[in-house]
Amino acid sequence: MHSILTGALSIEQITVAIADLPPSLAGTTLVQLSDFHYDGLRLSDDLLEQAIQASNQAKPDLVLLTGDYVTDDPKPIHRLVPRLKNLQSRAGIYAVLGNHDYYYRHSKAEVTNALSSIGISVLCNQVAYPLGERLALVGIADKWSKEFLPATVMDKLDPNIPRIVLSHNPDTAQILRAWRVDLQLSGHTHGGQIWLPGLGPAVHYMRNLKIILRYIPQPLRRILPFNLGTCLQVVRHWEWVQGLHRVGTNLLYVNRGLGTYLPGRLFCPPEVTVIRLIANP
Repeated sequence: MHSILTGALSIEQITVAIADLPPSLAGTTLVQLSDFHYDGLRLSDDLLEQAIQASNQAKPDLVLLTGDYVTDDPKPIHRLVPRLKNLQSRAGIYAVLGNHDYYYRHSKAEVTNALSSIGISVLCNQVAYPLGERLALVGIADKWSKEFLPATVMDKLDPNIPRIVLSHNPDTAQILRAWRVDLQLSGHTHGGQIWLPGLGPAVHYMRNLKIILRYIPQPLRRILPFNLGTCLQVVRHWEWVQGLHRVGTNLLYVNRGLGTYLPGRLFCPPEVTVIRLIANP
């Protein structure tokens, strides 16, 4: 995707206070990358290299990847993983899959095996403890997949132990309110791609046009700006389209992603997120 449609990479830095965080983990640095859509069209090699360099410069303790490595055909994952191999992290790289990584019946296995081949741990309704037993890292299967069964892992966690949850689709934050989630990291929305200053994502304000779609032939809908019919179905909670949000007592962060669909991005640059954890006093 040409830079004129994508815009310059943005490095977002946030600090998150975690209750019960062990003193030894105060100052822990996480990097989140999301929504690569590496298919030769939606993410340039130059932007990908910038993102990897930005991640490495942060000297992260963990790198966390939140899905959509490919768009439909999973084959490009084999061109992506040699580049992801350059990511550096003290305690490892962990990932969950997104809806596009389930596109075909064989997609999940192909994407998972490719990521695993370079040492990236793919979590599917699983928990890991890469920073020690006092901070859990949970990976949830994509909300649109048949494997989305958060209770199978969330119910097994000690409620006294803080946890970071990787879940591609931010809509899951509503469901995950049933459990303690100190920080949920999601992507999926691309930040809305078209951001209206002072108003928010453009597609959010086009909801009232859904009735008009009924009178537009299906072939013509595909060439509408924002591919309106599809965009409106991406998430239900467009208010969580990007950035940090409080959902009940839980905290959600939504990364704008690296890949870009037509018609491009406006006031919504691709993102690498650097997260510093501190103890909640």
